[in-house]
Amino acid sequence: MPITSVLFDFSGTLFRLEHDASWLDDVTDHRGDPLDIEAQAELMRRMTAPVTLAVDLDDEHLHAWHHRDLDPGLHRKVYLEMLRRSGIPRVEQAKALYSRLVDPSAWTPYPDAGAVLRDVSSAGISVGVLSNIAFDIRPAFEKHGLDAYVDEFVLSYEVGAIKPDPEVFRIALDRLGASAEQTLMVGDSEQADGGARQLGCAFALVDPAPTAERTDGLLTALREHSVL
Repeated sequence: MPITSVLFDFSGTLFRLEHDASWLDDVTDHRGDPLDIEAQAELMRRMTAPVTLAVDLDDEHLHAWHHRDLDPGLHRKVYLEMLRRSGIPRVEQAKALYSRLVDPSAWTPYPDAGAVLRDVSSAGISVGVLSNIAFDIRPAFEKHGLDAYVDEFVLSYEVGAIKPDPEVFRIALDRLGASAEQTLMVGDSEQADGGARQLGCAFALVDPAPTAERTDGLLTALREHSVL
């Protein structure tokens, strides 16, 4: 059956929070020393990893981790704790880094994201963005003029469900008026985004590589599923 709707994940799929060294210029470890390049890269990975928990947390913060994309307050709480446990002991530094994470203007679209969204929409195919996230990402699309190509945004903290829960995929499909059998889910997480297959959707996995390294991953994924 032909694909009539496409659902896209946000982080690592359409957009990426790139490592900007200037964000970490004034960040120091518990000794007061600047972070080296490896420590900076690992810190950014921990901030943007969609599923992986990279530090040990107590029960209170572990609960916040598992529910972070349902509640902005829990999201902030657990990320500040994660930054502290990652070697950022000064609260003001952790808060400054967290503000970057939840600032839509700080996110960079993948090189082919604009062309893919435009071409899919122009082909009469419904477009949805389905994200496990605790802040509004619509301004990121508006900044780059991409919001016009998205029919529906389904954000976990707004709908009360997170991938891979089938319920969040049902919400997205209902909003688009789409059938699972004619919908493709595109995402960077086999675990979370791949959950769409439980309802009968097709699934395309993309690599959440830096934007400079993944120039046509979205185009390739959609061509492999005969969407473009």
